[in-house]
Amino acid sequence: MSREVQVTFDAHDPRTLSTFWRDVLGYVHPAPPGVELPAGADPLAAWDDFLERVGVPEDQRNSSSAVEDPDGDGPRLFFQQVPEGKSAKNRVHLDVRAAPGLQGADRMAALEAECDRLVALGATRLQRHEPAPPMTSGHIVMADPEGNEFCLD
Repeated sequence: MSREVQVTFDAHDPRTLSTFWRDVLGYVHPAPPGVELPAGADPLAAWDDFLERVGVPEDQRNSSSAVEDPDGDGPRLFFQQVPEGKSAKNRVHLDVRAAPGLQGADRMAALEAECDRLVALGATRLQRHEPAPPMTSGHIVMADPEGNEFCLD
């Protein structure tokens, strides 16, 4: 029997970081419990209304956030607020598969285009690794807005 996986990020600002990853992956913020969102409704505004309605103090409303794959294929990403900042390299990171099936110059051009898009969303480019067949097809190491490393693969 297989298990579902949720990837959890410690974060300073869960809402902002979840929005970044939503935009990177094409994920969505889920609706609050028991809330049916009409088409085109803003789930974050629905969360604001929900948290106010259930009495969560305003200073605690950014203690967590989540995003989900709208197709239900990828893992849920959960962001929890922690007081300390990031202090070392991640021991686990995400690989964003931005150039599946591509090789050589075409692959690296696709990765560069995706890198530009993610930098515009708030990511930082850290390092490019050139293709070195047969062991590696090449990738770009990046960091999200809170410094968590990830790869464009």
